[in-house]
Amino acid sequence: MEQILQDSVLVSNYINGDECALGILIERHKQRIYSFIYSKVLDRDITEDIFQDTFIKVINTLKKGNYNEEGKFLPWVMRIAHNLVIDHFRKNNRMPKYDNSGDFNIFSVLSDSNLNAESKIIKTQVENDVRRLVEELPEDQKQVLLMRMYQDLSFKEISEKTGVSINTALGRMRYALINLRKVIDKHNIILTN
Repeated sequence: MEQILQDSVLVSNYINGDECALGILIERHKQRIYSFIYSKVLDRDITEDIFQDTFIKVINTLKKGNYNEEGKFLPWVMRIAHNLVIDHFRKNNRMPKYDNSGDFNIFSVLSDSNLNAESKIIKTQVENDVRRLVEELPEDQKQVLLMRMYQDLSFKEISEKTGVSINTALGRMRYALINLRKVIDKHNIILTN
């Protein structure tokens, strides 16, 4: 009980202008929060970034006077860290980067079979978002994208099925990806919530 009281006193002191109080809180809980983040992302650099973002959010919330956890500082910070970990996975799974290498399998990140339960939920959400966004593409681009993505057809097979040259099929895929990116930017708020 003493630790909880100390946390709440330190939070109160920080809100009242004692900058050192936050340093003590961070030092006290750093290991648990850092370990928690690392256990989810398994990458030191990403862990470091999320850890820093967590405390930027903590500071902003405290400075705005929006903290009302009544002494439950650590669970509150862990929730912030957890939400930022989810955001990280969403951003990175949602839109794999298209790298112009000619390998159009940009959704390969969606097919990882070793996903934990939380990632599977995110994966399903991502797939639904991608399908919804694909629906907004022009018909010819959508057709090539779906054949490539869901039927795993080669561009030679796509050109034969659609009656266009391989270059035209490649061009449609390229424009589909460019337009998909535009649609994603347009829907950015939806995608990163």
